[in-house]
Amino acid sequence: MKAIVCTKYGSPDVLKLMDIAKDSPKNREIQIKIHATTVTSGDCRVRGFKSPLLYWIPMRLFLGISKPRNSVLGVELAGEVVAIGEDVRRFKKGDQVYALNGMRFGAHAQYICLSEEAPVALKPVNATYEEAAAIPFGGTTALHFLRKGKIQSGQKVLIYGASGAVGTAAVQLANHFGSEVTGVCSGANAGLVRSLGAHHVIDYTMENFAEKGQRYDLIFDAVGKISKAQCRKSMESGGRYVTVDGQGIAKVSEKDLLLLKELTEAGAIRSVIDRRYPLEQIADAYHYVEKGHKKGNVIITVGHEG
Repeated sequence: MKAIVCTKYGSPDVLKLMDIAKDSPKNREIQIKIHATTVTSGDCRVRGFKSPLLYWIPMRLFLGISKPRNSVLGVELAGEVVAIGEDVRRFKKGDQVYALNGMRFGAHAQYICLSEEAPVALKPVNATYEEAAAIPFGGTTALHFLRKGKIQSGQKVLIYGASGAVGTAAVQLANHFGSEVTGVCSGANAGLVRSLGAHHVIDYTMENFAEKGQRYDLIFDAVGKISKAQCRKSMESGGRYVTVDGQGIAKVSEKDLLLLKELTEAGAIRSVIDRRYPLEQIADAYHYVEKGHKKGNVIITVGHEG
């Protein structure tokens, strides 16, 4: 099968399109023919090995010394089940699914084998493969941190970085949960963020939200660029601050994917796709994501001959 192999840590130029062996599913595994995946900021950090000095050695030991141990990156996908192990009960051939493979990687390829107990579920019926692939990472991460912040109906919630993959999901979910949502993004993305359900939008290039005098019950930094100290005077008494930076990996379950499927089918949330690239041009996608200005998600379409 064709796959994008990260040959060593470095620039996007280390990514090579190669033919590699296709695994067969084990007893409790399903084999998925991938139709769409994404390039996330996390993929970029792993490929370039961007790690704080304090964690440099532990991260190298965890990820791989000279290159990623799993050299095929990619953390989320959508596709079709084409083979199943003999003990699989939850899925059948032909099922259209979406999944979050996370730090196991492997989604930048034509096929992948996943345990039927992994975070994998039938994709939303009203979503294309590309739209479905854009849901798992941003959606589950936003769910995790909004829950960690104990989001409640009627709260005032600020989402910093409201136009990224996590931010666009967080704005929609916070609105669904009944919060009054303020999104912080560039002025160019203000219209998008409002269309996702934000009641107020602050252009960070023009003004500092912390200087406006407004207080919030929950501040969610969806891009890891503001500190708790910067937010302190903008938080209500008893207010909470959560950030994607350094607060651990979001715990994900199949139940989260089922909830996101339900909300998508109900029209409560939708995918936000900035650009699409074919698998062969994935280096260009990495270059674009690393600029740090993508709106929502960057999709990789995976072709199949025949």
